[in-house]
Amino acid sequence: MAVTIASEVPRADEIVRLYQSVGWTAYTDDPRRLVDAVNASYQVLTARSEAGALVGLARTISDGLTVAYVQDILVSPECQRQGVGGALLDEVLAQTQHIRQLVLLTDAEEGQRKFYESRGLIEVHDFAPQLRSFVRLR
Repeated sequence: MAVTIASEVPRADEIVRLYQSVGWTAYTDDPRRLVDAVNASYQVLTARSEAGALVGLARTISDGLTVAYVQDILVSPECQRQGVGGALLDEVLAQTQHIRQLVLLTDAEEGQRKFYESRGLIEVHDFAPQLRSFVRLR
């Protein structure tokens, strides 16, 4: 699928609609908070169709120097498995190449592992020297 990747913050209605399309209700239960979070992100990348529709989004949180956390990569269901997520992640990687650590937390689906490993990311338990990862979710 041909998409245009750009650094931009989409309109609030576009953000909410995209997150709803993938069923991320932890975000869409409070649309204002979601929009504020996207607006407060270090980096927001969009994928738009030839018609200009928002079909994907990636965002990072970072200090811009030592660590960047990939908070979200999402693609509308009708555009998944067409290279949109890969294009977004490739742009994230290009724009954060000067940052020492790139961190991402995601579901434990085998397809996700293959996707991220194809872009050079390593699961934390496979890294040497050994690292630990901790999280608290509410």
